Amino acid sequence: MEFAPILTIAAKEFRDRIRNRWVLAVSLIFTVFALVITYFGGAQQGDVGFRSIEFVIASLVSLVIYLIPLIALILGFDAIVGERERGSLDLLLSMPITRVELLLGKYLGLATALTLSTVLGFGLVAVMLLAHLTPSALLHYLGFMLSSVLLGLAFLSLAVMVSVFASDRTRASGLAIALWFLFVLVFDLLLLGALVLSGDSAVGVIFPYLLLLNPADVFRVLNIFSLDEVRNLYGLATVFPPALAKPWLLGGLMLVWIIAPLGLATWRFHK
Repeated sequence: MEFAPILTIAAKEFRDRIRNRWVLAVSLIFTVFALVITYFGGAQQGDVGFRSIEFVIASLVSLVIYLIPLIALILGFDAIVGERERGSLDLLLSMPITRVELLLGKYLGLATALTLSTVLGFGLVAVMLLAHLTPSALLHYLGFMLSSVLLGLAFLSLAVMVSVFASDRTRASGLAIALWFLFVLVFDLLLLGALVLSGDSAVGVIFPYLLLLNPADVFRVLNIFSLDEVRNLYGLATVFPPALAKPWLLGGLMLVWIIAPLGLATWRFHK
């Protein structure tokens, strides 16, 4: 495997996203939503304006969990199957490039575009809030931005995996939507339902470990558990043991969610 072909494919994918203003549009979406949540998130309680970085991050976590996985899945679901349907996949593979290099190049280009849009969108908000942020608060916010990037890359890996396994774009889009519903909406409902219906302490013991099977929940715990002011509001202090809430451990799990689907996609595409 050579890096030059990977970087060439990645640069093309990134230029395509820049050319069609995809990065600018997503960055603008993140900035607008983040500003609205920051300044008007407490409007229902009659409080308008910046409150604290902890409540800002807690509110943004809910936004990110819904928005970034959806954007990542839309971005990557046709990375391979789209080329196959357009008839350009055989042309690409006729060039001096391997299947693994092609797949990694496409993922790297898409990942760069998604990362840039996320950092630009939330970074602009950080600049606007700089006067309100202490060094500790700024560090928390930068950690939130980094974890948001990791969440997007994890779902982009899932999207590329779907694109490799699907036989056409229709099935790929359906599977991408199904993954979004599963991880963002259905997964937690199923866990809570099982916890309530069983009434068994054994389920409560394994409940935190089951949360780790969902990258969206790993992202939520990673950001919320470190915020003392809102941790109890989310109830995480009673259901999630501190030993599992180590940032390095949860960050490592996010990396596993990035590498594992991409590795499976690479194996399948190579076959």
